[in-house]
Amino acid sequence: MPAVQFWTVTALEEWQAALAEAGELTSDVVDRITTVHGSRGVRAIEAVAEDRVKEYQDFTVVVGHSDEYVIEGEGCTCEDANYNLDPDDPTDLCWHVLAVLIAREIDAVDHHDMYYSEVRDFL
Repeated sequence: MPAVQFWTVTALEEWQAALAEAGELTSDVVDRITTVHGSRGVRAIEAVAEDRVKEYQDFTVVVGHSDEYVIEGEGCTCEDANYNLDPDDPTDLCWHVLAVLIAREIDAVDHHDMYYSEVRDFL
């Protein structure tokens, strides 16, 4: 079992390094992300391409199709993160967290000079 977890960590680090080097989502980087993360990786890439990663003064938020999800570190408020992910596997990430990691690396985060807690009150 540790060998699989080691491979996964290495694969996560590899796509992050490839993305950092490319500075953009190349076909090779997309292939690496989707190989490691499957459909979560696909959804994350789509969110980044659609400018749905928002940075506020207090939180980073990923806009989903039916709700917005607050990301803090590598934690997320989504049900996938709360119920489906292995808390002992640091590479088992929801697509919202993956989207933030990708968007930050390629400078594709939509920055807002306000607090999300203020914006959320209007929604």
